[in-house]
Amino acid sequence: MRVLLLRPDPGNERFGLGPFFRVEPLGLAYLAAAAEAESAEVTIADLRFSPSLASWMRKVRPRLVGISCLHALEYDRVVETAREVRRRAPDAFIVVGGHAAAAYPKALEDDAIDAIAIGDGEAIMVGLVRALRGQGALTDVPGIMLRSAEGWTTTPPTQAAPREALDRWPAPRRAVEQFRDGYRCLFHRPVWLVETARGCPYRCSFCSVSVLHGRALRMRGIEHVVDDFERVGDRIFVVDDLFFGDPSRSLELARALAKRGVRKKWLLVQSRADLIARNPDLLRAWRPVAEAIDVFLGLEAPTDRGLAQLSKDSNVSRTVEGISVLRELGFGVTGNFVVDPEWGEADFAALWDFVATHRLRRAGYTILTPLPGTAYYEQVEHKLRGQPWWKFDMHHLLWEPRLGRQRFLELFADTWRRSVLNLKGEKGIRGWLASTRARDVPDVVRMLLRTQRMMNPSAYLAET
Repeated sequence: MRVLLLRPDPGNERFGLGPFFRVEPLGLAYLAAAAEAESAEVTIADLRFSPSLASWMRKVRPRLVGISCLHALEYDRVVETAREVRRRAPDAFIVVGGHAAAAYPKALEDDAIDAIAIGDGEAIMVGLVRALRGQGALTDVPGIMLRSAEGWTTTPPTQAAPREALDRWPAPRRAVEQFRDGYRCLFHRPVWLVETARGCPYRCSFCSVSVLHGRALRMRGIEHVVDDFERVGDRIFVVDDLFFGDPSRSLELARALAKRGVRKKWLLVQSRADLIARNPDLLRAWRPVAEAIDVFLGLEAPTDRGLAQLSKDSNVSRTVEGISVLRELGFGVTGNFVVDPEWGEADFAALWDFVATHRLRRAGYTILTPLPGTAYYEQVEHKLRGQPWWKFDMHHLLWEPRLGRQRFLELFADTWRRSVLNLKGEKGIRGWLASTRARDVPDVVRMLLRTQRMMNPSAYLAET
């Protein structure tokens, strides 16, 4: 059986640094490995780099097509992709999966789509391959929504898999090497992705990870993870929702990597400042794993009140302590704040003061956006009628903010103007070029030119 797995191009990234963060479709690589274990012939097509779907369809002639949907802003593009697949292969079975698909499958209930994955992708892929071969019924495939003449029905869920169940799937089949040079995180390239765990035990109101995974961490075995670190290149983005989430296990992993002699050039992980503040010895154990390690922190808010409103279950003193630990141990610190449409002028001032006081030169800012599947979405769903999915990119307002659109966007743009990205700011273009390797200069210039738009309130207002 021939299987084609597609990563569509979102196609609507009007703001932000999306074009400078292009990473491999690791989820599809896990699906490819699971399907190949069932003797399927699998092709992964990354349409962000090779956009001709028609040529891929002619080349592969698939019986089963899987389309990834990772973010709400992709819903419309994914449906368009499914419709084109259906036109070119009327008899193909089309399944859509990924984080956004599982969080809000309703957005994907289209006649071009046969199934929507809401459970673990590997188990679903194996079940679909077998069912389409006549080795079982589609209704026996766990964790999917199936389209029929009577509407959509849901099969029983996959069991929440403990470590042993995650380890039963083969290592990811990274069949994307023709695109490898395009996979990057800003100026780090090529970049490889590694997953050591799934899920998060916290309950942030704007995040659907805990809803999908039941506030649990599901971890891969240490040996499996170390093997994967050895297989990939020198620049790694660990895509765990919460790295260091289980400190004792994270310490065991760091020691296993050291014992195996694994050392990389660059590592990026995502974590929480309060976790880091409580576990400085764990960070010391990880520091030798790479020449440079950057930690992305969801800082979210500059005040305790703001953190409480987001159900962050932390406080600002822990944020500051975590940042201090990272700096003392030689880690890079990158953080993001979410700007609430209900903010007043004093809230913006508090953010600016916090960023300046703690010298957060690599801070980013997004508008608090109700992503489907989150508690926040349920709170404000009544305000969202008629809003197109492409506006759910965390840079657009979806309703009238407390300060009014004009003033809010002036202050939001001013927040970005205070950042290190401002060509007229403290660092400026000369500072950027002086600290940039010659090979990266073209990318730096493109990035800086793109980001200047985020500092112009008129650019946002033109799309409201």
